[in-house]
Amino acid sequence: QVQLAESGGGLVQTGASLTLSCTISGRSSGNYPVGWFRQVSGREREFVATINRSGGLVEYAVSVKGRFTISRDRTKKVVFLQMNNLKPDDTAVYYCAASYDFASREADDYMYWGQGTQVTVSS
Repeated sequence: QVQLAESGGGLVQTGASLTLSCTISGRSSGNYPVGWFRQVSGREREFVATINRSGGLVEYAVSVKGRFTISRDRTKKVVFLQMNNLKPDDTAVYYCAASYDFASREADDYMYWGQGTQVTVSS
């Protein structure tokens, strides 16, 4: 079994920065492609960013490109989402997810999910 745990959420003002962390534990080496998604109550889960196993391939949603950066540490077991210039529209619960196969924009391609961390950006 694979477990993912998000941390780093909080309440910030418009223009502030936050860094979310996703720690992977459990079976295997923990080196999985990882995606970040976010969800606002009553809406569908939205793709934010994804990174492949090596960290050499990353993709972003248009809404966050240029403001958010996804990366992973040397062990490959922690994936970060650096969020700069936050806006009220970024308010959501942020989830990280792990895939067996490849980095993807589709939530259905991910098998393991964390519990989520709340990010609230005040105007």
